[in-house]
Amino acid sequence: MLIPIHKSDMINSGSTTETTILVQPYDETDFHVGLFLAISSSIFIGSSFIIKKKALIQINRAGSLRAGSGGFGYLKEWMWWMGFLSMGIGEAANFAAYAFAPASLVTPLGALSVLVSAVLSSKFLDERLNLIGKLGCFLCILGSTIIIIHSPKEEEVESLADLSQKLQDSLFVLYVFIVIVVSILIAFYYGPKYGSQNVVVYIVLCSAIGSLTVMSCKGLGLAIKETISGKTNALANWLTYAFIISIAVCIFIQMDYLNKALDLFNTSIVTPIYYVLFTTLVIIASAILFKEWRHLNANDVVGNICGFLVIITAIVLLHGFKDFDISFNDVRGILRPKHESLIRATHLERIDYGSSHIFTRSI
Repeated sequence: MLIPIHKSDMINSGSTTETTILVQPYDETDFHVGLFLAISSSIFIGSSFIIKKKALIQINRAGSLRAGSGGFGYLKEWMWWMGFLSMGIGEAANFAAYAFAPASLVTPLGALSVLVSAVLSSKFLDERLNLIGKLGCFLCILGSTIIIIHSPKEEEVESLADLSQKLQDSLFVLYVFIVIVVSILIAFYYGPKYGSQNVVVYIVLCSAIGSLTVMSCKGLGLAIKETISGKTNALANWLTYAFIISIAVCIFIQMDYLNKALDLFNTSIVTPIYYVLFTTLVIIASAILFKEWRHLNANDVVGNICGFLVIITAIVLLHGFKDFDISFNDVRGILRPKHESLIRATHLERIDYGSSHIFTRSI
């Protein structure tokens, strides 16, 4: 809503002129709704992995054919369907979040689902969360908080008409062209030749296509939002159907090549690399198309970058070092005086030597 503000200025002749200035007031409602939906999405999606994993464990204990071997016994388990429902709610909330909040805020907050999954798995699946994992959880919360504080809070695109004009921007057209060319090269040349040797190859394709998926989701969310509010009938706009087709095609390609990467490489390697590349390209694409960073000052730009780097560090710590047996006692050992550490190390060496000596004699 535009608010007229009247201002009187004295001119040399003594006359008074009145001018009207139109000001766009800042409305925090949409931002808070989008933030709530993004956080809720991470909670539901992170929980869904644990619920479905719990259901699969129960099915395996019952002697049913494992899902990895082609079994479908999980379809008869109510707990698995609860996890499936939780995943559906989380994805719906994530989709809706793009209609209210900037993509550069919603996408990085997806890392919270990793945090939720890690914490719940340690509690309900008896998976040990080591000291590095706990540090990763803390950094994930810290980085998310920094991004929330410094993220763009004003939407530059408020209607499909505005979005239609921005889609014709030469810089965004160039970005889409680069994504298509890179994807074709990877799919038909670099993928078959180097995809099984380098983890980055297929992940680059997934991330690039994924950035277009997010742009289409945000456009479709804007169309639905306009229709519900009664501003326009988005169903009569061809752009709405273009977004739907784009989302379907991009998700199919994205999931196909992500599964290839997961089949060839360890999940603990694929997950952090995919998160970093995907989130980076989404931020770049949204900055080009929606100009979300246009009104940010230098402090907020640096804050966003720092928050993103903190989350990247958290994801790497959570996934890359989850199998290491590191506890707080190891840190306490480092803090001991040097002579005590040497005595303790010598004692442990004697125990190891004694054990190996006894073992050798028994043989």
